[in-house]
Amino acid sequence: MIDLVIPARRKDLGDGFEVGRILPFARRRMVGPFIFLDHMGPVSFKPGHGITVRPHPHIGLSTVTYLYAGEIMHRDSLGYSLAIRPGEVNWMTAGRGIVHSERSSAEVRAGGGSLHGLQTWVALPDAHEETAPTFVHYAADDLPRFEAAGARGVVIAGTAFGLTSKVATFSPLFYVDVELDVGAEVALPDAYEERAAYIVHGRVDSDGAVHNAGNLLVFGPGAATVSAVSGPARLMLLGGDPVGERHIWWNFVSSREDRIELAKTDWRAGRMTLPPDDNAEFIPLPEDGPR
Repeated sequence: MIDLVIPARRKDLGDGFEVGRILPFARRRMVGPFIFLDHMGPVSFKPGHGITVRPHPHIGLSTVTYLYAGEIMHRDSLGYSLAIRPGEVNWMTAGRGIVHSERSSAEVRAGGGSLHGLQTWVALPDAHEETAPTFVHYAADDLPRFEAAGARGVVIAGTAFGLTSKVATFSPLFYVDVELDVGAEVALPDAYEERAAYIVHGRVDSDGAVHNAGNLLVFGPGAATVSAVSGPARLMLLGGDPVGERHIWWNFVSSREDRIELAKTDWRAGRMTLPPDDNAEFIPLPEDGPR
């Protein structure tokens, strides 16, 4: 039933902010088109602190931010500037190239605050890797919800549980936020080739084995269920059809290594536009050193 259990590995992003890095993993780089998954927090910032992710580039993917608590200010090279808050979705498609920043707002930084959520990257299929960059924000009320037998969920993207999200995607996938009462269970969608469940909090049982928060359960073919034990649990269900082999280097994803080399050159040479309202600094190419 479970092919692999992937633990979140702690990674320091600076200013006391750590994330749990789940994908990519040495033994499993992708689940369907999902090639990157970070668990942010939960963390409480003291006044004067927050997240400071300076402008940086992406190609060949869509980024998805989903928060349980707190807020993040998003600014990008298309000119979008807005806060994302719990239950909302920022779906940014990099395609041939986009630059964005993620920061705590001035108000949050001044007074302190909390942050908890997930960020993932969805690799684009070959035919759409060079699509024009786009950004779409979806309010929490835009997303379809379901409830049954102690389970409550939100279909963030794709199709699952008889519901289809209005979030536009480029390949068949599912991304579903699920809360379980103790003893309640949820069955993963069976219409997709690859499937996984990340345990955000709580303890769950699957096929007679108990797993703790901070683990991604990757399932093989066949029926797959997860139930909450010892108390309530929250999961992120994800997966879809594979898009093929992908190379990943820093923030770049592509089916072609030479395309990643071109992206490196473009960023180093300043040929990728910075966000118009956040252009005083940026993250340099890692091999170029700090700036």
